[in-house]
Amino acid sequence: MESQRTPVEEAVSELVTGNDETTRVHQWRTEQLRRLGYPGGLASSLADMVDWHDIARLIERGCAPTLALKIVR
Repeated sequence: MESQRTPVEEAVSELVTGNDETTRVHQWRTEQLRRLGYPGGLASSLADMVDWHDIARLIERGCAPTLALKIVR
């Protein structure tokens, strides 16, 4: 017989395993910044602070990643 988890148990499980939406969004943003040339640790720390789209547009126009970050921040 399979036991069913309560909504609270399900939420805790998602947080512990990193499957909650906030974590997934953060990881996705981090990956986008890594693809733009930022190292993993920096990309992770910036992921929730900057709009990666703005940075991408600047880089696509020839701006260096370092300068793009200064402009966006």
